[in-house]
Amino acid sequence: MKLLKQTTAFIALAFITLSFTVLDGSKKTVDVKASTVTWKGYKVTGSHTGEIAIKSGYLTFDSNALNGGEFVIDMPSITVTDLEGKGKANLEGHLKSDDFFGVNAHPEATLKFTNVKATGKGAYKVTGDVTIKGKTESITFDMTVDGNKANAALKLDRTKFDVKYGSASFFDNLKDKAINDEFDITVNLELK
Repeated sequence: MKLLKQTTAFIALAFITLSFTVLDGSKKTVDVKASTVTWKGYKVTGSHTGEIAIKSGYLTFDSNALNGGEFVIDMPSITVTDLEGKGKANLEGHLKSDDFFGVNAHPEATLKFTNVKATGKGAYKVTGDVTIKGKTESITFDMTVDGNKANAALKLDRTKFDVKYGSASFFDNLKDKAINDEFDITVNLELK
């Protein structure tokens, strides 16, 4: 009888351990300190670049294949990397203002995967919902995953999120002050 109880306890422990191992193996958390998100915005007279921090995020897997993910972006962390001094401070302040991302009222942006399709070894076509300034739009982009690293390049149309400042799509006679509606995001993730 004692042997039966020990065997039952061992099987239960093995089952619980296996269950948690499978669960842990299917979700990888983003190392927010080691991961980077860079942006590039374009205007008639040139471009600007910068960074923004990931607040939290994870990717989910089924049999080692990507099948989901979710990210929260820390909007007040937006920085400019191609300027220094007063120009840098002015542009960062403007990007955080209501003319652009209104970070006081909207401190977070999110991306939630809604569909993931494998396109090759470690390569995926991802569709997801992006929410910026309380507006949600569906986007599709390419993503690669290799072990504990993942990379993606996204192109967003800022006007779909009510960021219309300097947009020739909404304002006439901007000439060389026009800012392109689309901007690029490059994501390099470290997973743990």
